[in-house]
Amino acid sequence: MRLSVTEAGRRMGEAGTGCGWVGSDLFVCCDDKAVHKLNAEGEEPGVVSQLEAYPTDMHWFPSGNKKQQSDTVAISCSDGTYLLVLRNGRIEKKIDAHKGAVISIRWNHEGTAIATSGEDGIVKIWSRSGMLRSTLAQTDASVYCLSWSPDSNSICFSSSKELIIKPLQPQAKQVTWKAHDQTVLKVDWNSVNGYLVSGGEDRKYKVWDNFGRLLFASKPMEFAITSVSWSPNGELFAVGLYNCIRLCDKTGWSHSRERIDSGSIMSIAWTSDGAQLAGVGANGTVIFGQVLDRKVEWVNIEVTLTGTHTVKVHDILSEMGEDLDFRDRVIGLAVGFGYLVVTTTLQCYIYLLQNLNTPHIFDLKETVNYIQLGEKHMVMVDVNGLQVLNYEGRPVSAPKFQGMRPEVFNAQTVSMSSDIIAIIDHSDAKLIHFFDLATGKETGKPLQHVLDVTCVQMNRWGTSAQRKCVFQDRNRDLYIIPVGSTAAGTKDVVPFKLGTMCDSVMWSSETDMLAGIMDSKLVVWYYPNAVFIDRDLIPKTKNVQSDPEYGKDPQIQQFHGTQVVIRRSDGTQLSACVSPYPITLYGIVQRNMWEHAIHFCRYVKDSTLWACLAVMALADKELSTAEVAFAAIDEVAKLEFVLGIKDIPTVEGRNAELALWRRRPEEAEAILIQAGLVYRAISLNMRLFRWERALELAVNHKTHVDTVLAMRERYLKGMGREEKDSRFLQYKEGVVIDWEKIKAKMAKEAETEAARPNARPYQE
Repeated sequence: MRLSVTEAGRRMGEAGTGCGWVGSDLFVCCDDKAVHKLNAEGEEPGVVSQLEAYPTDMHWFPSGNKKQQSDTVAISCSDGTYLLVLRNGRIEKKIDAHKGAVISIRWNHEGTAIATSGEDGIVKIWSRSGMLRSTLAQTDASVYCLSWSPDSNSICFSSSKELIIKPLQPQAKQVTWKAHDQTVLKVDWNSVNGYLVSGGEDRKYKVWDNFGRLLFASKPMEFAITSVSWSPNGELFAVGLYNCIRLCDKTGWSHSRERIDSGSIMSIAWTSDGAQLAGVGANGTVIFGQVLDRKVEWVNIEVTLTGTHTVKVHDILSEMGEDLDFRDRVIGLAVGFGYLVVTTTLQCYIYLLQNLNTPHIFDLKETVNYIQLGEKHMVMVDVNGLQVLNYEGRPVSAPKFQGMRPEVFNAQTVSMSSDIIAIIDHSDAKLIHFFDLATGKETGKPLQHVLDVTCVQMNRWGTSAQRKCVFQDRNRDLYIIPVGSTAAGTKDVVPFKLGTMCDSVMWSSETDMLAGIMDSKLVVWYYPNAVFIDRDLIPKTKNVQSDPEYGKDPQIQQFHGTQVVIRRSDGTQLSACVSPYPITLYGIVQRNMWEHAIHFCRYVKDSTLWACLAVMALADKELSTAEVAFAAIDEVAKLEFVLGIKDIPTVEGRNAELALWRRRPEEAEAILIQAGLVYRAISLNMRLFRWERALELAVNHKTHVDTVLAMRERYLKGMGREEKDSRFLQYKEGVVIDWEKIKAKMAKEAETEAARPNARPYQE
């Protein structure tokens, strides 16, 4: 990826101090006390407004809507005032704000408040109409920069070498840390990924999370960092310094560095689609930058944005390439599952990779911010919301929930399977909403986690009953939860912690395997469904690869087949290989070829593969295969349990024992009660030492009360304890315990169950 930089037709008369986009028009304020207007080609129609004082900064009223473009700009001035200026140049209001110059000014994301900072070291909050709401902070040094938090409830500002995050609520605690070795000049807080980027006189730029933890620190540049700015989607940011501009990835490493004769770049502004930026220099030069050479990959297909209107599709295997030309500027690219989707400023093109000549084309109402592809559907996000479409461009559904902010959606907060889509609630990051892809309706109550969720991933393999979701919270703990046949919000579904210190996680595109980087190790769960079947086998069904080259904060870019592509924090791409045997086993099991699966595992002679086969067999109730697999990995206790299940004469009894194996006693009991196997349900509760429930069932069905009391008495005697439960004492008074009768009743129950019409031995 690189930045193609061009200069405007002519320089401004004086040094530029601020710039901002409105649609395709760029507005620049300079030390000639004027606001200039330029088009996207750099041609200057003229001066929009003449000011009385020197402008120091400018920020347009936030609006990503094409139909309702911003019409008001806030301009800070050197005489201690700030101005609200209309798009036509008329000064609507002038407000006295600070003693000394107002250095920085910013609208919040909703456009309901303005924050200003100045040479007097004070940060103030103003209403949209210019009324003072509060004096947020007062420091001993001039405040050179500030930025709003993604939820507009906090402000990050500089004070000498420090950065301070100050909440708007008076009682809330602020976060302060030393950010640079010299004065901090610029800071920007992205609303999508929640990261901050700062630059200072120490010639470094740094990336932070919202707790002030350092994620990346650059080496010292040639000159002080005079401007930083995030792209709207949070994937890139730009850094400006003397005669130089850098394009950087969100993790900090540089994509490109461009030299220009601009002096120090004082301000950088991105277009709302994130495809173009503009900057203004201290010598009056206005620069325009186009983000080119963006690449997306899928298996053997590589798609590259070679020009503003040109995309190249390259097949690595056949070494065939094809150039696609578009009428409008290309904004977004996505490739996967046999399709290529290209969005421009006005239209969307959907190509079948096997035939690039006849795309499906439809018009776009708004600029698309994010695209995610699936097997049969794709998700497109713009400022109006999220929409699910098929690959003919027809709308399928539009999931919505209260407080939804589509402008902050990205690959971390939205994940789609073939039938369910998961979305993190930005207004309350502890919530994950699950929607039916076909109808757009929520599948149940949202999942409530104890901490803020930072990443969510849905698996794509298998049927809807096998649907699972993994998510990562702000403590970097990784959890998994089923969201298929069981609703995500019900009480009996509890997330299971897979591990801690997780940097990145991704499902395989072909199978149900899950890859994650945890504590600088690549961990691959060959069959994550083991969590819901037999948790004891989780360590035996995963592979851990330790590699010190992963470094700090590595990210998984792709997991396809046996290859896991990892991006290090310095931008280096690494490739790790996964065993091909689990993929083969998935294919065999999917075709119900259990004998072949056993032969395959015997050929490979790998205990991990045997453990995967054991859990897969239990999931499909293939007890004979599970028996062989458990014997192969020396799990004697589990082997004996399988043999015990096979001896149960009824299908319901076997299903109940398998449900019990999955740690679902309520489900097991319900199966038995529904089938009329009351004694087996009572016995199940006694085996689990759920004596109160066993007694309740016996009393309700008026059977085996004496059996429960006798077993309870034997249990307490073995433990050396006395009965203190009032219910057991009450029934014990009127029941005579006769072990001979109890044993006879138990034998009779076994005979009755074996004689049931639907009773049949387990079929091999």
